[in-house]
Amino acid sequence: MQGKSWSDEAELSFVSTGGNSDVETLSAKNLYKLKFAESYTFVWKLEALNGKTDDTLSAERYFTDLRLEYAFSERAYSYTSTSWLQDTFAGLDSRVNFSVGGGYRLLNGPESFFKLEAGVSNVKESYTTEEPDRRFTEGRLFGEYIYHFTEKNKFSQSLESLHDFSDSDRYRLNSETALTAALNHRFSLKVSYQVKYNQQPVPATLDKSDTILSTAIVANF
Repeated sequence: MQGKSWSDEAELSFVSTGGNSDVETLSAKNLYKLKFAESYTFVWKLEALNGKTDDTLSAERYFTDLRLEYAFSERAYSYTSTSWLQDTFAGLDSRVNFSVGGGYRLLNGPESFFKLEAGVSNVKESYTTEEPDRRFTEGRLFGEYIYHFTEKNKFSQSLESLHDFSDSDRYRLNSETALTAALNHRFSLKVSYQVKYNQQPVPATLDKSDTILSTAIVANF
């Protein structure tokens, strides 16, 4: 966000999914950032995935996350966030999450960036089956590495681990590997591969892993 207080990154993707939903469809994402004070940054993330196979809905996922960061220094920061997820083909009617935590940037450029985050979340899950709602507290560990070949051409790898404090057998892992290549000063081409792993999905008959392979056009404002 050099030279201005805000930025916006929009993605439109062709997606091939496997696991609980096996379909080819379109996906849209948007990431908005606003630095409204010297130490405060507001981040709003939106994601939508919806597809049909033979006129039958076969993939449906919606996600939004609101996050506020406070920078103690150039490297250390805290965050608080609230999010909502609906993923019907993974058994989730809704997941509402409130999180607090902190992070530290071990590498801060100019080519390599690496940050670690740790936090605690309060979660409420509602399911598409008759399973009762669950409320629980989980721990969060997150790491992300970014390498810039040039200013607008980069490789990134992130990994998130989420563990239910009330049941050690319940945990989730989220990973994304991505390569972004600039087409011009505003548009880029991004190829990414996501893995979403749930050790104990509800219902238990669902696959534990979902994968998303996508090619996206990214617009930066």
